[in-house]
Amino acid sequence: MRLESDWWIELESTYIQRVAQRKELHSKYGHTILNYLPGSELACRELMFTVIDFLQKRYPFQFSFQPRSGLFENKILGIIEDVNNVEPLFFLLNHVPEDFMIVQKDSSTNKYHLRAGVSCSAIGWNMKDKMGKPLHEVHQPVPLYEQSLRHSMDRYFDKLSCDKPIQRGSWTFEAGQPLFLQVEDPGYAAHKQYNPELRIEDVHLRVDWQTLRRLPESGAIVFNFKALFTPVTEFRKEPYIPQLVARVLRDSQTSIKDYKSWQHLEHKLLPALDQWAQEQRDLGVVPPGWEERTLDEHPFYPGWDYSL
Repeated sequence: MRLESDWWIELESTYIQRVAQRKELHSKYGHTILNYLPGSELACRELMFTVIDFLQKRYPFQFSFQPRSGLFENKILGIIEDVNNVEPLFFLLNHVPEDFMIVQKDSSTNKYHLRAGVSCSAIGWNMKDKMGKPLHEVHQPVPLYEQSLRHSMDRYFDKLSCDKPIQRGSWTFEAGQPLFLQVEDPGYAAHKQYNPELRIEDVHLRVDWQTLRRLPESGAIVFNFKALFTPVTEFRKEPYIPQLVARVLRDSQTSIKDYKSWQHLEHKLLPALDQWAQEQRDLGVVPPGWEERTLDEHPFYPGWDYSL
């Protein structure tokens, strides 16, 4: 969907904890979290100032910036930072609880390559391994990318204009709320294992809410996202959602299930979703015989109220 520019970066109640968590992850993983290649400096700096401009205008009571002195004040964290003496990606790490990745077109391959980024919300891949690679290698092992998306994505990036940023949500289910895990981490294998004692209260929908935009000066494309976790039990009060999600889970291709790694949760997910769907039919919230489909209110559900 097209991105409304006012909603590019959204602050949440978890802001302080998330920033601290991301800084701790960087201190542990280093270049696995934050990395950049020569030639990306202009794009990184442009991104930093684009973010600063957005933050001070969107959240004037939380952030301020003095262009002449270069002083940026973060009133939430109680920090004043001189942007002239900080690496741009470190600035983003210290102040914005979202991931940013910069891709630039390579003149030798005529393809877009990952050139810089800070990413603290990845499961199973990292900046160090992906740095410098073209889009189709960055997206390995996304199912069907090579067959269906590889060529169209490069063409789409070519056409992306500065005034038309987009947004999308990528989702899966997780036991708990794992933000960042690497293959060598002890918890990586455990988070994919079947647990007969798992409680439905511990299962969460993870949505990586993503935006894509082109920077006007450098021409680089910025991909940024943040991970949002919602307890699956919230679905119980959302009309149509349990029945719709159960259908999606059952009908998904094996390659998608393997990639998103939710099979080990289905023994708790599907019975709960079926029970809640039946409750909604019994209450008349969902009419009998309703056929699962994309809702008219997409990406919301009937009766959704943003004020809640």
